Amino acid sequence: MDGNPVLAAAGSSAPAPAQAQDTVAYRPGYERVAEEILRLIAELELQPGDRMPTENQLASRLGTSRTVVREAVKILSAIGRIRAQKGRGLFVANDEGMLGSSLWGSFFLPTDLDHVYRLFEFRRVQEAAASRLAATRATPADLRAIEEAAEMCREGHLTGRHELFDRGDDEFHLSVAKASQNPFLVDAVREARRLQRQSSTIGLHGTVGGHAEEAVAEHAAIYQAIKDGDAEAAAQAATVHLDQTLEDYRREIQRRVFG
Repeated sequence: MDGNPVLAAAGSSAPAPAQAQDTVAYRPGYERVAEEILRLIAELELQPGDRMPTENQLASRLGTSRTVVREAVKILSAIGRIRAQKGRGLFVANDEGMLGSSLWGSFFLPTDLDHVYRLFEFRRVQEAAASRLAATRATPADLRAIEEAAEMCREGHLTGRHELFDRGDDEFHLSVAKASQNPFLVDAVREARRLQRQSSTIGLHGTVGGHAEEAVAEHAAIYQAIKDGDAEAAAQAATVHLDQTLEDYRREIQRRVFG
C-alpha cells in the first residue's frame, strides 16, 4: 500500500502534469509531516502506548522544522492518533477500540488512498448489514432517532451549518446501527466513521465535495426502507449511499490534485 496517493487518485500510472505537481507542492507542510509521522509509527512498529521520538528528533529525521512538527502533532493529537503529555513527551495513542490499533495488526494511514478505499469497502459491508437488520428490528424509538438525525442533517445542509450537518450525519449512521440491535455493528460503524473523519481532517481540511444534497435524499431513502420493514431495500439504499459518498471523495481528491 505504498503507492503514490496522487497517482492513485488520478487512476493512472502516468507522470502527473506540471499543474498537478504545483498543486501537490502547495500542500501545507504540516499536513505532509503529519502523514510522514504516521508512516514512521508504522515503520518503527510502535504500538499504542509506546513512546515516540521527541519533536526535535522528528524534525531532524523528517528534515523539517520543529514548528512544522509541532503543528503536525496538534493535528494528530486532535484526531486521537498520538498523545502529547507535558513533561513526558509524545506517545502513540493508547486506544484499544481504534481500528488500526495493535488489535487489528496494522495502522490506518488517513492519507493513504488505498487505506481509505478499503475503509469505504468495509463501511459498505457493515452499513448495508446494519440497515438490513434495522428494517426487521427497529423499535418505534429507533425510528424516531433515525428520522430526527436525518432531519438534523437536512437542516444543516439547507442552512449552511456544516457542523450541524456533520452531527446529524454521525447520529444518522449510528442510529441505524443501533436499530440493528447488534452492539458489534454499532462499535464497527462508530470506529470506521472516526477513521474516515481522520482522513478528511488531514487530507481534505474537514470537507468532502458537494455530496450533501444527495446525502440528504439518500438518508431519506434508507429511513423509508427501514420504516417500511423492507430489509433488502434498506441494504440497497445504504449501499448506494456509501458508493456515492466514495465517488464524491474520489472527485474531491482529483479536484484538489488537478484543479
